[in-house]
Amino acid sequence: MEIYTYQQTATTANTRIADTTSRISPWLSPLLYLLGRHLLLPLFFGKIDITGQENIPLNGPVILAPTHRSRWDSLLLPYAGGRYVTGRDLRFMASIDECQGIQGWLIRSMGGFPVDPQRPAIASLRHAVELLQEGEILVIYPEGDIYRDGQVHPLKPGIGRLSLTAESSQSGVNIKIIPINIKYSQPYPQWGTDVIINIGNALNVSDYTMGNLKRNAQKLTSDLALALQELSNEES
Repeated sequence: MEIYTYQQTATTANTRIADTTSRISPWLSPLLYLLGRHLLLPLFFGKIDITGQENIPLNGPVILAPTHRSRWDSLLLPYAGGRYVTGRDLRFMASIDECQGIQGWLIRSMGGFPVDPQRPAIASLRHAVELLQEGEILVIYPEGDIYRDGQVHPLKPGIGRLSLTAESSQSGVNIKIIPINIKYSQPYPQWGTDVIINIGNALNVSDYTMGNLKRNAQKLTSDLALALQELSNEES
């Protein structure tokens, strides 16, 4: 199944997305991982409590699907499941507005790439599928926006369609979706804020490939929402 199939209703992408490719800098990425893990995050936060790291596969295509509570999330996720834990770098699907200027250069150097959440370009979605076909870890925030009330909000439908498209694109892809709940002791993290990161059991995308694509995507999204809610309830 081609990426064009599930993106039939997509409109033309925002012209600011000129380059949808992503790359990992061989010198900057190791440096930032090192500084973040041993300097920035331990100094800024109080206690960082992580459970379920064993649920992140050490190989094969993976989608990390975390709740989105702060911009700090994108630094804490590599801390919880990046190269020092799994031996793997994370590839972020980032908002187009975040991929501008120096910040955009950093995101791209760390393997991120832009997508317009309102009008996703076919090129961006194709690149995400290619990363999964290559066995990478892709981070997608299924709620879309940042929510600071601690509640799990309705998930965007894109993650279900994207994962099923990638799973159906070739045999034996075997994509895993990992639900992750992130909770801060303060809605707006400040120095000394505690963090809880609860990593749940994987959802096998191959279990949702029989039958109608649209209904399967809805079922997968619904099951992911339920998994995130259960993780949130555990932390509460």
